Amino acid sequence: MLSKFFLERPVFAWVIAIIIMAVGVIAIYNLPVSQYPDMAPPSISVTASYPGASAQTVENSVTQTIEQKMTGLDNLIYMSASSDSAGGARLELTFAPGTDVDIAWSKVQNKVQTTLPGLPDVVQNRGVTVAKSTRNYLMIVSLVSEDGRLDHIDLADYAVSKLESVLARVPGVGEVEIFGGGYTMRVWLHPDKLTDYRLTVTDVIAALQSYNVEVSAGQFGGAPAVKGQRLNAPIVVQNMLSTPEEFANIPLRINADGSIVRIGDVARTELGSEVYDIKALSNGKEAVGIAIRQAAGANALDTANAVKAKMAEMSRYFPEGVSVSYPMDTTPFIRVSINEVVKTLFIAIFLVFLVMWLFLGNLRATLIPTIAVPVVILGTFAILGFFGFSINMLTMFAMVLAIGLLVDDAIVVVENVERIMAEEGLPPREATGKSMEQITSALVGIGLVLSAVFGPMIFFPGSTGVIYRQFSVTIMSSMLLSVVVALILTPVLCAELLKPVRAGHEPAENAHPLLRPFFLWFDRVFFRLRDRYVGMVGHSLSRKKRYIAVFLVIIMVMGVLFLRMPTAYLPDEDQGVAMVQVMMPTGSTMEQTLEVSQKIGDYFRENETEAIENVFSLTGFSFSGRSQNNGMVFTKLKDWDLRDRKELKAQNVAARATMALANIRNALVYAFTPPAVVELGMSTGFDFQLLDRGGLGHQALMDAQNQLLGIISKDPRVTKVRPNSREDVPEYRIDVDWEKAGALGVPISSIHQTLSAAFGSAYVNDFMQGGRVKKVYIQADAPYRMLPKDLEKIYVRNTKGEMVPFASFATGHWTSGAPQMNRFNGFPSINIWGEPAPGRSSGEAMQAMEEAVAQLPQGIGFDWTGLSYQERMSGSQAPLLYAFSIFVIFLCLAALYESWTIPMSVLLVLPLGVIGGVIASSLRGMANDVYFQIALLTTLGLTTKNAILIVQFAKGGVERGMGIVEATLEGAKLRFRPIIMTSLAFGFGILPLVITTGAGAGAQNAIGTGVLGGMITATVLVLVFAPLYFVLIEKIFGKKYKQTSDGTGNKSSFFPALKEKFFGKRQKQKSVDTENANPSEVK
Repeated sequence: MLSKFFLERPVFAWVIAIIIMAVGVIAIYNLPVSQYPDMAPPSISVTASYPGASAQTVENSVTQTIEQKMTGLDNLIYMSASSDSAGGARLELTFAPGTDVDIAWSKVQNKVQTTLPGLPDVVQNRGVTVAKSTRNYLMIVSLVSEDGRLDHIDLADYAVSKLESVLARVPGVGEVEIFGGGYTMRVWLHPDKLTDYRLTVTDVIAALQSYNVEVSAGQFGGAPAVKGQRLNAPIVVQNMLSTPEEFANIPLRINADGSIVRIGDVARTELGSEVYDIKALSNGKEAVGIAIRQAAGANALDTANAVKAKMAEMSRYFPEGVSVSYPMDTTPFIRVSINEVVKTLFIAIFLVFLVMWLFLGNLRATLIPTIAVPVVILGTFAILGFFGFSINMLTMFAMVLAIGLLVDDAIVVVENVERIMAEEGLPPREATGKSMEQITSALVGIGLVLSAVFGPMIFFPGSTGVIYRQFSVTIMSSMLLSVVVALILTPVLCAELLKPVRAGHEPAENAHPLLRPFFLWFDRVFFRLRDRYVGMVGHSLSRKKRYIAVFLVIIMVMGVLFLRMPTAYLPDEDQGVAMVQVMMPTGSTMEQTLEVSQKIGDYFRENETEAIENVFSLTGFSFSGRSQNNGMVFTKLKDWDLRDRKELKAQNVAARATMALANIRNALVYAFTPPAVVELGMSTGFDFQLLDRGGLGHQALMDAQNQLLGIISKDPRVTKVRPNSREDVPEYRIDVDWEKAGALGVPISSIHQTLSAAFGSAYVNDFMQGGRVKKVYIQADAPYRMLPKDLEKIYVRNTKGEMVPFASFATGHWTSGAPQMNRFNGFPSINIWGEPAPGRSSGEAMQAMEEAVAQLPQGIGFDWTGLSYQERMSGSQAPLLYAFSIFVIFLCLAALYESWTIPMSVLLVLPLGVIGGVIASSLRGMANDVYFQIALLTTLGLTTKNAILIVQFAKGGVERGMGIVEATLEGAKLRFRPIIMTSLAFGFGILPLVITTGAGAGAQNAIGTGVLGGMITATVLVLVFAPLYFVLIEKIFGKKYKQTSDGTGNKSSFFPALKEKFFGKRQKQKSVDTENANPSEVK
């Protein structure tokens, strides 16, 4: 016997415990830290750029071309694509969790390579980027000009030139996106002057391509050289140009009289920016933003720390007056929330210690379970390291829950040893040996059953499966380790630390003299309570029908409350960040949007000074894409310790901002907080895709969107419903009469090139600036491209050399078109965001959206993405998870006790734990989310444990020849104290989770409330109903125990008894014969 072996070798037991703790300490230093395990499905992004093209053009010629090749990719969950009027195309391919992101990236890269020949030349020249990154930003780095000497163009160029490639090489960084562009050489054309000099846009482009070149002219004395050659030197004809003056001096035409027309005569040259439609401000000062997306599978905390370390290193070389800040950073929340859970862990250990001291009555006995805690906890960290897990919210929650559970095993041992010493007067070593003989099977059984509860969670797929897996492996490891410690170390500690107790005396008599009266009084009160409890059990056994009726009422109440619970995926958290999305009317200019962004910044700085640390605004960009009428404001909140009042929480700050900013004229302003898992979306609430599955066309999809928004605006279950896209905008369509153009001898290529260069800007070639190669762009100067009539000033040269005005072969008219085109899984789509109304859950909001879509025309469908997709997946998995866990519990109990009846009597009391969790969570307005599901499974384990402790002793009494009622009452009496003690220890262990208010409180409250409520009913009700159902099941279906000469019980099995009950007299004789037969005689 294991315990006996180590009782004789106590040093060996200590050596094993010390080794476990040492390995755990080493593991803690090496384990990564994260908010959640790597649960975000890996994603691959494909980005391309087609400058000057409309959204429709980008979609037709770039996005769909790439999208149609993305077939046959293993484990692809969904694919989204967007095309915008800034010429950008982006595809995001999301794969199932667990997919090897490197292999997925390689396959996508290969698919992209096959599409390149079919893409426009401009797109091919600029390149198509395939990157491994998550969907959302990990952080935003801001460079701020504190003294105003540098504007946002200067800062953006510094970021592009000096920081972009440096940050992209930081381990864990997937993508670096700069909100702005580097310096470019801008050639601003004056169409009037071009016409005066009888020149065209194509002439200027040709001159730039001819004169701005790098010529390789060879060298003097190059090999093979003549014998005796004494000179070897390179020949330089011309280098690339580098200054605006050099570009202005490029000749366009040299006349016969020697006069020269230069670029400076028909254009203005300057060192400008590649991007003019994005502007950033940090607390009202000129700034540039650098968004960091982490690589799929990277650790967020390590990546953010590495980025900050690199920025600190680079800051020594910043231009004077430039500082760095982090207006959006998701990692402080990770660090603080993990620290909060660690704090909770230590509080739990202290509270458990106090509960054990109260019940055990002396400090020596209390120290024994307390010593087990660090051994098991550190050992669990070692196992986490072995499985490659991280220290995250899930593993730490499992540790906190395990505190109460792991001391249970040690408490059961210590309590039983003390009971034997008090009853029989045995010395500690002998009492320990006898105790272990009685309870070893119960300890192993409880360990196996609790593992069985959490075991099925390991095998569930998807992001929810990742959550379940890390939690279940952690808690299973601690459970099994606690059993090992209870069998190896705890008996040794009992034998060495406990003082002998004389027969008929109580262990509390060994307490400290000052505390002894209190402990003796507590024992007297507790024993009176125990006697009343035994009387209640006797009462229930004599009035079975009445108690069964109560049980059925409990079941019905539980069912009604459970079905009424709102559903969600994960609770929202205050992550120290609030964001504001600005949507201006169609056609609004950047100047107008900037004015609104400044008003928002002023609001936060003037009205939320207690909550806000930094305000960073982006004009011309938002999560719905790039456009002059879009904007985003990122507000970084102060540390959680400085925002301990409810009104300063992020959600309340966002709600107040939405209300206050709603009165800004001609703007839609929504303030919101990030989702619980930032890798799975941009905003709290739901992430909805409205799809044109029937090929109805863009206008039909827009009409369906407006109809949907009208329906859903009347639904009280949702709020802040908004399209994460843009309304169609006025477009000026030019109709070229190709027959007229042909008759006038105008080449089609000249028409296209002139238009795209004059109004959209054309990339010509490169130049050198600051030691880096940068781009040269040509475009009509701002005053010449403001109105449709400016087209009349554009001329094209025909094949005869004559200047032909555009008006002679082209006309124009106003129409409308989409500034951004979205697709989802190959269908045109519109992304819609929204949030549940106060007091409602995300599940209810999602149900409202689905009901609204059902009222839309045939051919319009929907899909969920991001967090909403995962919520739908987890909701469908939960019932199967519960059923499978209960099934495994049944099988484990049947195998452990060689009985079909004991598992039935235990399973019947499982709802008694569940109702407590449901009531507690409902009273606090919490939803049926992933944490609640974990809490329910934990409650199933607790309920089973308490029932086993009673049934195990009752079964032993029956097998020793006691009557079934007498044995049950005896088992209930003996196990009342350890059940109350372990349950209170567990309850106080998780109490800090229930009442915490700091960072990460949403998750802690959710799991703690469900488990605490379940623990209360799993203790109070199970103490009454477990004995009742054991007696009931044994009497109806159970084994008939008959004492034989060798002291063993001769017994029949459950199934013949069941047969007898249902098939009556015809089977009666046969059943009796089977019961009384020798096992060898039964065929």
